[in-house]
Amino acid sequence: MTAPATPQPPVTVRVFTQRLSATPRGARLARHLALNQLREWGLSYDAPASEAVSVIVAELAANAVTHGRVPGRDFELRLSLVTGSVRVEVTDTRAEPLPAVRPSGPLDDGGRGLRLVDALADRWEVLDREPPPGKTVRAEVDVPGWSALARKAGSDS
Repeated sequence: MTAPATPQPPVTVRVFTQRLSATPRGARLARHLALNQLREWGLSYDAPASEAVSVIVAELAANAVTHGRVPGRDFELRLSLVTGSVRVEVTDTRAEPLPAVRPSGPLDDGGRGLRLVDALADRWEVLDREPPPGKTVRAEVDVPGWSALARKAGSDS
């Protein structure tokens, strides 16, 4: 005897991907697009997770256009609504690795971006780009009440 089949709702993965020009304008647009996508998924602009994702996207996009830029090549922003969190991935086409997170002095012009990512993300890592050359910086921000957000995002499709 077999159990009757229980209808299962389709699994919908929430992913937003956009290629952007490796320019300051592209970096600014990445942040705006990320906030808009989070809002479409049901996360308000002023939610702590949205604010953290906004800063992380801004910093990683700025790094991609400043340090990861290869003339004529874009960078890519990918947001995913994964179990319990929002995943941010920024991919560039420059093969050099990211510098280590280091202390910056109060008068230094730079060096704070990855420290902000380290402080705001619950997890982050650097991966080799597939296909090479390049790298992807992936950061995740945990979202309290994620299951309600996922249900809302699923019902909007």
